[in-house]
Amino acid sequence: MARGKCRGRKAQAPRAPPPAASSSSPTPPPPTPTDKEPPINALPEHDLRLILRRLAPADLLRAALACRRWRRAAARALPRAPPPLLGYFFHPAGVAGPFPLKPTDKTFHPAVFLPLDADAKRVSLALSPSEARGFSIQDVHLGLVLLLPLPRPKAILPRILAVDPASRRRALLPPPPRAALPGGDDPWRRDRSVVGVALLSRAHPTRLSFDAVCFTVDGDRPRAWVASVRDADCTWRALPRDEGAKVDFDPWLFEARCVHAAGNVYWHICNSSRLIALDPRTLQFSFLPVPAQLGDHYLKYRLGETPEDGRLCMAALDDDMELQIWVRGEAKWSDRGWLLERRMCINKALDAVPGLPRDRMHRMACTWLSDMDYARTGKVFIKTWGYGRYSFHMETGKLERLEMEDGKEHGHPIWAYTLAWPPAFLAPEDY
Repeated sequence: MARGKCRGRKAQAPRAPPPAASSSSPTPPPPTPTDKEPPINALPEHDLRLILRRLAPADLLRAALACRRWRRAAARALPRAPPPLLGYFFHPAGVAGPFPLKPTDKTFHPAVFLPLDADAKRVSLALSPSEARGFSIQDVHLGLVLLLPLPRPKAILPRILAVDPASRRRALLPPPPRAALPGGDDPWRRDRSVVGVALLSRAHPTRLSFDAVCFTVDGDRPRAWVASVRDADCTWRALPRDEGAKVDFDPWLFEARCVHAAGNVYWHICNSSRLIALDPRTLQFSFLPVPAQLGDHYLKYRLGETPEDGRLCMAALDDDMELQIWVRGEAKWSDRGWLLERRMCINKALDAVPGLPRDRMHRMACTWLSDMDYARTGKVFIKTWGYGRYSFHMETGKLERLEMEDGKEHGHPIWAYTLAWPPAFLAPEDY
């Protein structure tokens, strides 16, 4: 066998050179680099905000943590998102006897907090036993709770206790000094009625810095006393009596508790066809008429906001147990600037209440609308005389009894406690 030959292997022919690329053949796309910007970043700012506005508050907060661009977009999407609901504050009440027996238990019970989940159990007013027995809640707004001492003052300007239940920080505001009035003179001190207090604004959700108002009627005109609190330092200023709103009735017909709705602060008036409103921006008072169908017949109505978009609305329960929802709007068929948007009969739901009278007259006498859920959950609160307190969901038609483990009822009013909004990392000064 001759050397140089490889047994069992065939000689391989030389490879032909690759054909030259034709000018008519398409050029293959370049390989995609691994570090290319994600496609989501190609979204315009406007489109990103539209997407974020459709998220629930908890999902919106998670999206805001993705990057600085998303945080800016989430901050601009905040007005469409209602604050997350953590639970409810209320003063428990004893169960009254059946109609027509008058309630005998008038014991004042300290305020309690009912959390919606385990994460909110840390929320507390953190009051001592004596403070809990001596203060009652007057307003819950922007993550703060305002309380007044008991008994509620009639003419003397009160001290105000402000508490942040999430952080348990607090500030006890002194009463307004006489120097807060123009000229330092107080000619109305003998003819003054203290109506209530309300939170106007909060400078930052992580600090105890806010503005509050004490609403009084001096003579026959309303007056706003404004407290500005900056990290527990309080200063007072008294505005002149508002000559544009005349109180021509007994000021004690005002309800002490206020309602925050559609940017304004409102106080209901018992047996009246109007409410009084305070604009937090101008600090001017004005009267808001209610529909003639309600006010002129002295039906029980409550002001609030629509669950879906936060419009000013009003709920009422008529003699036939028909729940009506009115919204503000001008049209030919409007009633004093209100439009009847929705109505539903709740008699079928009330039939499930044990012992509640079924005849129209008795049911009308012992059943009334006590409030709307200001957390915009779509619920209203219904009170009965001796048969318990309930929440009614307008979408599902579910009636749920509001009862504590010890047998007490959820007292009136029921304050929704929401997260201070926006969170600190989305506050305007942070972006």
